[in-house]
Amino acid sequence: MIAGTAVAEDDESLFRDPADGKFDASRYLSENAFGFLPVPIIITDPAVDGGLGAVGLFFHETDEQAEERRKALQTADDGSRYLLTPSVSAVAGAYTGNESWFVGGGHVGFWKDGRMRYMGGGGYGDVNLDFFGFGEVGLVNPIELNTRAFAVVQSLKFKIGELPIFAGFSQRYIDARIRPGALGDLSGDILPPDLQERWQELVRSLLSQDVATSGLGFVVELDTRDNFFSPRSGYRWELEHLWYRDSFGSDIDYELTRLKGLNYWKLSNKWRVALRLDLQSAETAGLLPPYATPGIELRGIQALRYQGNSVAAIEGEVTWQINYRWSVNAFTGSGWASNGSGDLADTPSRVTRGAGFRYLIASRYGFEMGIDVARGPEQDIFYIQAGTAW
Repeated sequence: MIAGTAVAEDDESLFRDPADGKFDASRYLSENAFGFLPVPIIITDPAVDGGLGAVGLFFHETDEQAEERRKALQTADDGSRYLLTPSVSAVAGAYTGNESWFVGGGHVGFWKDGRMRYMGGGGYGDVNLDFFGFGEVGLVNPIELNTRAFAVVQSLKFKIGELPIFAGFSQRYIDARIRPGALGDLSGDILPPDLQERWQELVRSLLSQDVATSGLGFVVELDTRDNFFSPRSGYRWELEHLWYRDSFGSDIDYELTRLKGLNYWKLSNKWRVALRLDLQSAETAGLLPPYATPGIELRGIQALRYQGNSVAAIEGEVTWQINYRWSVNAFTGSGWASNGSGDLADTPSRVTRGAGFRYLIASRYGFEMGIDVARGPEQDIFYIQAGTAW
């Protein structure tokens, strides 16, 4: 009886921080042989009628890294944020209300004291999504598309000298089978009347094809964030350019450029602000398959709702730190999508707004989890967030 009580108390202590006695998974992750953290996926995106799934995060940390973290935690209020992030692997799977599903995995690796960074993942999915049109050309009624695809995405970056700048290579490959649920004769209830004649064959060919897109390119990153998972200060700007060519295994030749900027400012111990900028541009002679076309990515807008060869988005967030563990946030954003970069200024903006909260679930890793609720142009959507929303 005594032995059983001791074991129970020891198990409980694995999930409590001795500093404040609150629930914390740091010790469990560092002392567990696999460093495993299960994260539930509750999919609320109306694009797939909701769904359920799970992600398993595996934290890889050497004994030396663990000891450095312990020492830092003894000498600083939040010393874990200034140490190297451990490598993380993940496996995931989900099933949704409209019979979409996917399985996959990935890895984020840090080597040579963080001077080498690798991010990669792959998987297979059978996904049903509505297609609403390209840029300024919207369909009267969306068409449901089924896309079965195998995908691999990866990048390898190297630190340049002692600067917080990394440069390297990136690669993307998607082999997809696209089929519409029903096209009919593409009459006026689907295509706008003035576009029926010109777009009928184009829409048919785009929405029913077997196609592979394979790109290789470069990536340059500036990263001064204080934490990889849930940053509170610092910057991360990334420029990526990919060439999709037949020599790389792509059925379509085009180029894709993306500039992402994440900015975090700590105003005081209680208040923080953050700003995200996102610009995407596809240089192509025609229209790309829906899965390869850039889209507005904002909390509150369903997946692939607004797409175009040129896309821009901006999102701001304010966070109030209630105490060491808990924080609440409010955010707003706006996005634009068009078929040409020169037309972005003339397209309507899609505005979103929302609020959420975070709980510091693993203080040693600076890892937060929480929920965001966002209102977009069409509906409200809530998200379970593991780490930063960006």
